[in-house]
Amino acid sequence: MALSTGASAIEVTDLHFVYPSGVAALRGVSLTIAAGEFVGVIGQNGSGKTTLVKHFNGLLKPTGGVLKVLGVDTRSKGVAELAKVAGYVFQNPDHQIFCNTVREEIVFGPRNTGMPASEIESSVRHVMELLDLQGLEDRHPFRLSRGERQRLAIASILAMRPRILILDEPTGGQDRQQVSRLIATLHQLNVEGHTIVLVTHDLELLAECTGRALVMFQGEILLDGTPREVFREVDTLKRTALAPPQITRWSLAVGLPRLFLTVAEAAAAYPGEGSGSGTQ
Repeated sequence: MALSTGASAIEVTDLHFVYPSGVAALRGVSLTIAAGEFVGVIGQNGSGKTTLVKHFNGLLKPTGGVLKVLGVDTRSKGVAELAKVAGYVFQNPDHQIFCNTVREEIVFGPRNTGMPASEIESSVRHVMELLDLQGLEDRHPFRLSRGERQRLAIASILAMRPRILILDEPTGGQDRQQVSRLIATLHQLNVEGHTIVLVTHDLELLAECTGRALVMFQGEILLDGTPREVFREVDTLKRTALAPPQITRWSLAVGLPRLFLTVAEAAAAYPGEGSGSGTQ
């Protein structure tokens, strides 16, 4: 599926979705995600964020409205074809993993989407190194730790080289070092041109990663802007039971001219503060 000239990565127009139970999960959502954007989607459970992003690779089809990926209406394509360009990493890796070895799991996607055999090997080696899975090639996936299984799920999608990468709560089971490495990996993929959509409850992760934040509430987009713009809307965020990172709340409370998103940002702005020189 080729990218239409000048087309955005994802275009959503008046999107509605009603589950068979009758629950209306999306209520007229419209947005455009440009190619190369890094977008975070936040909201409480039941806000519609996972339902929304499952439309981005065809796992769900609209009840009403139109959703286009790389200029193509998703209703005209199957999930297998959309997976070549829009890869989806599930929140629970156990819902995604099914092969008998780590290597088989990573090879499965590229092989079944028609990637040439000459490219599969290099793709597999690349993602195993990127996600720190070397030496685990012959291990059964369900003998891995939760964090390793999460990285395997990401690797199995990345091996297909999708233009768009959608991750639903990808930091589960990861320690801080692994989360930092994942953040660096996502930034690198974004620099290389991948459009990334990250669903998360972790607003600190959102602040570190993304250039744009969508706040979902009751099936609608309540806020849409940069994390700095969104975090300033404290009263609106309270409606969603979300709170900005502590450093952001502090900078708002003391009335600083610059709203800090991360501790690293604050430390860079005030070098030497709190270093305890011991001068009397």
